[in-house]
Amino acid sequence: MNRYNTNLQGSVLVVDDDPDILQAAKFALQRSVERIDSLGDPHGIVERLERQSPDVILLDMNFTRDVTSGCEGFDWLERVLQHDPDAVVILVTAFGDTEIAVRAIKAGATDFIVKPWENDKLVATVLAGIKLRRSRFQISSLKSRERQLNADLDKPFSDFIGDSPGMRQVFGLIRKVADTDANVLVLGENGTGKELVAREVHRLSERSNNVFCRVDLGALSESLFESELFGHVKGAFTDAREARPGRFEVANGGTLFLDEIASLPSPLQPKLLTAIENREVTRVGSNDPTSVDIRLICASNVPLQESVHSGDFREDLFYRINTVVIHIPPLRERLEDVALLADHFLERYGRKYYKQKLSLGDDALKGLMSYNWPGNVRELQHMIERAVILSDHDVLEAEDFESLSSGRAAARFERDTYDLEEIEKEAIQRALARFGGNITKAAGALGLTRPALYRRMKKHDL
Repeated sequence: MNRYNTNLQGSVLVVDDDPDILQAAKFALQRSVERIDSLGDPHGIVERLERQSPDVILLDMNFTRDVTSGCEGFDWLERVLQHDPDAVVILVTAFGDTEIAVRAIKAGATDFIVKPWENDKLVATVLAGIKLRRSRFQISSLKSRERQLNADLDKPFSDFIGDSPGMRQVFGLIRKVADTDANVLVLGENGTGKELVAREVHRLSERSNNVFCRVDLGALSESLFESELFGHVKGAFTDAREARPGRFEVANGGTLFLDEIASLPSPLQPKLLTAIENREVTRVGSNDPTSVDIRLICASNVPLQESVHSGDFREDLFYRINTVVIHIPPLRERLEDVALLADHFLERYGRKYYKQKLSLGDDALKGLMSYNWPGNVRELQHMIERAVILSDHDVLEAEDFESLSSGRAAARFERDTYDLEEIEKEAIQRALARFGGNITKAAGALGLTRPALYRRMKKHDL
């Protein structure tokens, strides 16, 4: 080990039965590699790998069986990869030809060196192998971390709770449709959990190891629609400084979730229909179509059939996306689930805010069960979190919940408040509750456009 060169990196194990080759490799690499170990007998490879994990293995292809075929090298390569599938193995032979090189790469070798080698070539190949090994290690660590972080999500319906008849029907549909590639339309008011349904369908499908890509069509302007969904090439428009894939390409092999599809303007609906039907997209500024393989899930907070009848939504697009329809009932129609949900959120936020002895008092639970829930499960979640944060005692009572202590949502306007943000939020909640989550009608009642209402809903997290 060189103790003076601080730029040294990685470790290499050189396996060859020729002592001169071992010495030559050490001499060539010592100025660049931090640790160089050698092994004269390949039978000790697996034992050595159990004690240490070199970044790169330089493995001779010919030992004692014969001198030209490289068969022994391939045998030992297979054993190394069986022990460590992420090992970076560079095969070395004095009889280099294209056929052997191709066989080596196909067998799992990272690269191929012919001896006698050029030292610069050997160093460059080894350093590239060290970088590859570390990249593989980082990817493996990230995947392991992701699996750990998502451990709770791997439990069926972990954050999607309910025992009411309506929710049992939803769970049953999810299980039935998940194994297929059928297009799914999820219908429900804001805050009912449409994205949770989409993610659960994806998680239970054969595409679960691939990407789940969500697009909020309600927040997508007409000018950015094609670029966001289909991508663009460099120079396609003023700000296109580099090529960029669209969401269809990003979701290739996985699931594409189009949220709030009812908000898609009429002029853009034919473009979406074409992409869905042809399973291919063409980037803005390009004439070359790209095939995509996606599972499509759409969601809407308004009954799309009504939008079809009114002429706001294309009938052919509607029938293309609704092979299976999953209706999520609003929370006011499944009040028997309120206690389950409240306990779930109380446990979650109790852990988050280090108040794990909290419980709900009888009056609080009675108030939650009798509330109308214009914001559905999302409102319940936020209400529980706020109560957990502000409460100074272990048992949460009705007065810890602002919405309950002041009566119904409408009654809150009777308070002496001039907080414009609070008044705006309450007005939006009332409008949404009155029109059953219909964005178009709520926006009209509030004197807003649909995009303007979406922006305010996002601001207030409704």
